Amino acid sequence: MTSRYSFVAKEQIDVFHRRADQGHHRRIRWLMSDTDCWWDPFKSIGDIAVVHVDLIPDQGREAEALAWLDGEEHSRWQRFQSPVAQRRYVLCRAALRAILCRQIGCPNESLAFQAANHGKPFALVDGLPASISFNVSHSGNHGLIAVAPTGRLGVDVEERAPRRNLENLIEGVFSPREKAELESLDGCQQLYAFFRSWTIKEALVKAYGKGLSMKVSELEIPEDMRRGATRCICQFSQIPDTAWCLEDIGTKAFAAAVAHEVSPPS
Repeated sequence: MTSRYSFVAKEQIDVFHRRADQGHHRRIRWLMSDTDCWWDPFKSIGDIAVVHVDLIPDQGREAEALAWLDGEEHSRWQRFQSPVAQRRYVLCRAALRAILCRQIGCPNESLAFQAANHGKPFALVDGLPASISFNVSHSGNHGLIAVAPTGRLGVDVEERAPRRNLENLIEGVFSPREKAELESLDGCQQLYAFFRSWTIKEALVKAYGKGLSMKVSELEIPEDMRRGATRCICQFSQIPDTAWCLEDIGTKAFAAAVAHEVSPPS
């Protein structure tokens, strides 16, 4: 059975949109990178800042990024079998460290990471949990880092490259209604719609933070978004006590989405 979602009251949407329109330059200023950095501000959504990480091969950048990692992260980097996986990990992790240190106001040596019960990482400063939310995703030569002061947060990015067994993927992660809509499309249109919907669902699953305990096929994307809306605030029957803001932030180069827990209006 597919999920049934409900749209949040108009007052809550208005509050969110007012927050989204206030203080854009003040929020994004701390993310402005130096010219030799490999990350740049990409999108601002309310209190959420999204940063794009350039993952194109560059030995100088990779050496500089490696110096940011602590001992445990360095060991993890060494365990990657593929140079591509090593590059994506080190460039994204170093950028995340730089961003969080600047936002929290701590030296890199004080910052560490732990994983929650279902594997989602959170930040520690001098051994204590930091009051900041973040999430990371990468695909091909593109990485995205989303950061927010509070609330559960997820981001996903996917390069729109052809996939083998696309039919099997559609069968496994979409509701009957979503599958019918995707199967009515052909070629590039189907691939574009697939990745758009895939990243929206993945961002929501990552924000919720419970991993494989959620049945992704039962999280049906709201009809407005399936018909092209870029933003939606909604609730799902599997997560009845939480309202979520879903936003399509894709470009011509990649599909991408952000999901964020919405605070009730005060």
